[in-house]
Amino acid sequence: MNRRPDPDELLKNIQAEEPTRGKLKIFLGYAAGVGKTYAMLEAAHQRQEQGLDVVIGYIETHERTDTKALLQGFEILPCRQVEYHEITLLELNVDAVISRHPQLVLVDEFAHTNAPGSRHPKRYLDVDDILEAGIDVYTTLNVQHLESLNDIVALVTGVVVRETVPDRVLDEASEIEVIDLPPDELLTRLQQGKVYVPDQAKRAIEKFFRKGNLSALREMSLRRAAERVDTQMRNYMRTRSIEGPWPAAERLLVCVSPSPLSERLVRTTRRLSDELNAEWFAVHMNLTSKPEMNPEKIERVTKTMQLAEELGARTRVLTGRSIPEAVLAYAKRHNITKIVVGKPIHPRWLEYLSGSIVDKLIYASGSIDIYVINEQPDRKPSKFSNVIQPNQPYWRYKIGRASCRERV
Repeated sequence: MNRRPDPDELLKNIQAEEPTRGKLKIFLGYAAGVGKTYAMLEAAHQRQEQGLDVVIGYIETHERTDTKALLQGFEILPCRQVEYHEITLLELNVDAVISRHPQLVLVDEFAHTNAPGSRHPKRYLDVDDILEAGIDVYTTLNVQHLESLNDIVALVTGVVVRETVPDRVLDEASEIEVIDLPPDELLTRLQQGKVYVPDQAKRAIEKFFRKGNLSALREMSLRRAAERVDTQMRNYMRTRSIEGPWPAAERLLVCVSPSPLSERLVRTTRRLSDELNAEWFAVHMNLTSKPEMNPEKIERVTKTMQLAEELGARTRVLTGRSIPEAVLAYAKRHNITKIVVGKPIHPRWLEYLSGSIVDKLIYASGSIDIYVINEQPDRKPSKFSNVIQPNQPYWRYKIGRASCRERV
């Protein structure tokens, strides 16, 4: 079933691809010292060799010898000097960048807070002005500076990050490059004085640069980048009316009904999502032709959907005339790769009158795998994952006829 793209969404994506505004590339890391600035300078050298006009708007080498060596060959624009409490602060000179109008400018430390009296309170807003002038920008950012992760970072590390940027800047960037370094290697670099001077390095190890903190931040950066790529892919699919799913990453959907089995389905899907490291959704279907009137069933569905939210699912109530049709349409829009449903507990003769919902899901699912759960005691997802062989029509048919008399 093809879905026509929404006109407003289509216009938004076309405008995002227009070349009038400069393009932003973010070199994303999880801590100081992983090599973001170094990687940015290396990439800039490659662009310069391709004939691009590249300048440095602001760079912070932290006196690292290898990084300073990469400054050779670039024009470095003068910084703006700001006197603050008898200290001279150096800030990005936005006017100088726009006046010089290179094809690409390097601006380090994207989340930096500007000195009082600056054009904008934050550097990311300075960068936005440069992009509006049609200049491409390379910049660096650590994942802990994203606003949505601020409370999580404080909980994990015990450090409250004051300099943050809104998540939209990451979502709107033209490109993201994750700069990754195993925590053990980063700690070695820190101890060797390649990140901070000795006194600073000692304090950093005692407070922020503990291995557990670094491992958690590293996972956050990888997950956030993966989410961004997944969103871009789904926008591309919608803009061009490409029917999903694209199996770039696993995405699970569990169907919730008033059945007592639904709570078990939610918990099973959560375990499966952990095993597959996948995002998951929980949906409930309201039929327009037969609205649910039983208060007890409505309360049961509400509690099950709340449980799904507490366990980390994205929840949604769908409305339509056909459960299989609405569920599969939602699944294709959200690039779902696996749907979890429950085995029916109503008399089998009813299926001969109206047909099995799960059979209909299986026959119309295309490349989406259907997982069918019965009322047996809980077991790990890996046990039942062997039952259904993905993308094998014979197995789909066999399970659909032999054991898939289900209720969603």
